[in-house]
Amino acid sequence: MRKLTYLVAQTIDGFITDPGNNDPSSWFVLEGDHVEPLRDEFPDMHPTHVRPLLGMENAPNKHFDTVLEGRGSYEIGLRAGITNAYRHLRHIVFSTTMTESPDPTVELVRTDPVARVRELKREDGMGIWLCGGGRLATTLRHEIDRLIIKLNPIVAGDGISLFHGASFDPERYDLTDVRHYDSGVAVLTYDKRG
Repeated sequence: MRKLTYLVAQTIDGFITDPGNNDPSSWFVLEGDHVEPLRDEFPDMHPTHVRPLLGMENAPNKHFDTVLEGRGSYEIGLRAGITNAYRHLRHIVFSTTMTESPDPTVELVRTDPVARVRELKREDGMGIWLCGGGRLATTLRHEIDRLIIKLNPIVAGDGISLFHGASFDPERYDLTDVRHYDSGVAVLTYDKRG
């Protein structure tokens, strides 16, 4: 069975973007000794239009063949004129307010995200990457098998949290890998307890 991994950058105080749901790349740490190891380990997570600039145009996917986004995360790219940031992956956007996909290569799902993810998990293939956002992560919370948090040495004070709007419902994860970098970024991998 395929696994759902929530791989996302986060501030020390738990936010994945600002209150206006703007592109967080303007304030997350994008330079330093963590960049190359993350690029090499997760070529899948780099947007297709950026890959040639990084010398990754032919880099194969290592972990994922499918990416999931909520409407809010997807619209960050749309505001920049990018209708499919992940052409190297099967790209699925969940929204009940969008009526059609702006790009024929992006699958729009307007029905229950949990049911759709359960279907995806039963399919053959590589892992499934939950790219964002916090509201979709809340909906899919019990389906998430692995969390990979790129913890940035930043306190934002406010914004959209890792599980935005979630109710109190503790779940245990085991810390299975930690990587610290001089840049201040730490990459934490947690697997859900069986």
